[in-house]
Amino acid sequence: MPLEVRSAVSTEFAAIADVCTAAYAPFVAGDDHYVGVLRDVARRAAEAELLVAVDADGGDVLGTVTFVPDGGRLGELAGPDETELRMLAVSPAAQGRGVGSALLRRILDDSRGRAKAGVVCSSQPEMHAAHRIYRRLGFERAPERDWSPMPGLDLLAYAICFRSG
Repeated sequence: MPLEVRSAVSTEFAAIADVCTAAYAPFVAGDDHYVGVLRDVARRAAEAELLVAVDADGGDVLGTVTFVPDGGRLGELAGPDETELRMLAVSPAAQGRGVGSALLRRILDDSRGRAKAGVVCSSQPEMHAAHRIYRRLGFERAPERDWSPMPGLDLLAYAICFRSG
């Protein structure tokens, strides 16, 4: 399946919201607030860089990730010389086809191109498929950066460092 990874356009926002909510459904059941955050694609596009992976033949949105290259309101963990990724989501029908890896490679390439020291992200402990992708691409667990945005929700931190210092 040929993929194209690029910046999202506003006509794709509804499809992106659907991909996010479908991918996160097993992890956010009953959390209407976070489902609303996942569906607020316009906000993410305005405050960060919203990327999509689309089927190069049909243009269907297969996955998405929010890239936070320079902090701002969507930044949670990144230091001043790091980028951050948020809300990596792959359509359940496209999972296992390299979509998540393609999106992450784009972020890694863009981060290196910006001469950043590394990339960080948070993940729920149950998101095992995402953890495998992170490790495969060189991310390591950063337990000293684990955090909890609200009681009962503990997030694991992952980081990749391009250079020391």
